[in-house]
Amino acid sequence: MSQSLEKPERRPESDTVHDVHELAVLDRIFPLLPVADSQLLGPGDDAAVLAAPDGRFVVTTDMMVHGPDFRLAWSDPHDLGWKAAASNLADIAAMGARPTGLVVAIAATLDTPVGVLEGISAGLRDACALLAPGCGVVGGDMSVSDTLTLAVTAFGDLEGRPPVLRSGARVGDVVALAGNAGVAAAGLRLLFDEGVDANGNPDAAAAAAVRAREPRLVGAQLAPSPPISSGVDAAVAGATAMLDVSDGLALDAARIARASGVCIDLHRDALGEDPESALRGGEDHALLATFRPDTVLPDEFRVIGRVLSGAGVTLDKEAVGGVLGWDPYVGWDGRTG
Repeated sequence: MSQSLEKPERRPESDTVHDVHELAVLDRIFPLLPVADSQLLGPGDDAAVLAAPDGRFVVTTDMMVHGPDFRLAWSDPHDLGWKAAASNLADIAAMGARPTGLVVAIAATLDTPVGVLEGISAGLRDACALLAPGCGVVGGDMSVSDTLTLAVTAFGDLEGRPPVLRSGARVGDVVALAGNAGVAAAGLRLLFDEGVDANGNPDAAAAAAVRAREPRLVGAQLAPSPPISSGVDAAVAGATAMLDVSDGLALDAARIARASGVCIDLHRDALGEDPESALRGGEDHALLATFRPDTVLPDEFRVIGRVLSGAGVTLDKEAVGGVLGWDPYVGWDGRTG
């Protein structure tokens, strides 16, 4: 007697990616994904088609891997989708462009509930709606892996403006920041200190309790809200250099300094109550920019330093030493959770 190929009927919340066909998974997540204003042809063909009125487009890509980039005991699926979108939207904004579309690839374990993928899709949708209205998910891919991985490629429209590069800072410019510095790092420290069990392994119940007590700090780590629209504002105002602060203010300021051949001098009294966390803590996805000294800064930006002659990064004109920020090749302890 031949075995039936029909799958038994299941409650949707019990389905895993192993239980249902790929097309059935896509049928469940497509309605959750946002449609891009620039979309001429969306998911369904071999590739999407986006309008590019400027004649150019900005493109970036980023991965999130279970273990070094997130812990499933700490992040719910909505958090994962939100953060995957936010981190890529911030890179587009840092070029002075307006985000127009995302392409999302997900590799999941066979026992991943389809509801997890729906939650990720909802996070992508909500991040686009709130952080970059008009941006949507225009395509992607799905695969199977031993490690849950999200890879996002983002596109942006320069709208006729030149891109804002890291290499344009000039001596005399002011250094300004839009968004948080050190808040996400403080949230991560709380999770490592208190969101764990007696053996130091990530624990969902403990993390939920920490998040309920410190929603701003933990939320900044698990579901950051970068000032995406500030990228366009900075470009219109004449920013000379800009980048997304993902790896720590000191390390990312050093990238502008190196590319521009200058010294970035940061002011300690402008870095908040915890300057060390602001300097070395990443994943806030703030926008760090330089402007000519006579520029009227966009409302979101505040002055935190000055561009000087020289090289590297200083704090009140003293060299910043030690580990400057996050390094994915040395910062992971090998745990997942």
